[in-house]
Amino acid sequence: MATDRLIRLFTDENRVRVFAAVALGAGTPEEVARAAGVPAKETALALLKLREQGAVTATGGDGDEDGPRLVVAYDLFREYARADREKATRSAGTPGSGDENTDTDQLLRTFVRDGRLVRLPAQWTRKKRVLQHIAEQTFEPGVEYPERTVNEKLRAWCEEGETDHVTLRRYLVDLQHLRRSEGIYRRVA
Repeated sequence: MATDRLIRLFTDENRVRVFAAVALGAGTPEEVARAAGVPAKETALALLKLREQGAVTATGGDGDEDGPRLVVAYDLFREYARADREKATRSAGTPGSGDENTDTDQLLRTFVRDGRLVRLPAQWTRKKRVLQHIAEQTFEPGVEYPERTVNEKLRAWCEEGETDHVTLRRYLVDLQHLRRSEGIYRRVA
C-alpha cells in the first residue's frame, strides 16, 4: 500500500528532519542542511530518498539565480489520503460485511439532521442512499401525489439546507424513486 511505503520513508530520523526543514521553507540543499542540523552528505541522501518517493519535489527557478526550490509534494499526501478513504469506504460498504446499517445510519446522521437535508453527498453511491431514505420517509408506495404536494413535502426537507426542492425532485425521478406522469407523482414500491 502506498501509505505503508510513505510511513517507512519517515522511519529514518534524518529524513524526518530534512522533510521538516523543507516543509518549513528551506528551499535549497544548503538551507535544508542548516535548518535540519544534518550534515550535508546525509541531507543529500535524505533528499534523494524523499524525492524518489515523491514526498519532496523541486519547483521551477521562477527566474531567480538560485534555480529550483525544494517543496513538499502536498498533492501526493492528498492523493494517498483520498485513496485510503475510498478503500475504507469500499470495504465498509461491502455486501455481507454486516456493517451496512451502521454505515447508512452514520451517513444519514452526516447529511440529514432533524428531518432536514443539510446537503447532498458528493459521492454518487452515498447520494443515492440519502435520496432513497428521503423517498421512503416522505412518500407512501402507490399513492398518487400532485406536483404541488410533492414540492411542499420536499421543501420541508430543504429548509436551511444547500439543496433546493426542484433538484431533490429531479434526483428522485431520475433515480426512479418517484414516477411522474402528467404532473402526478407516485413512489415506486
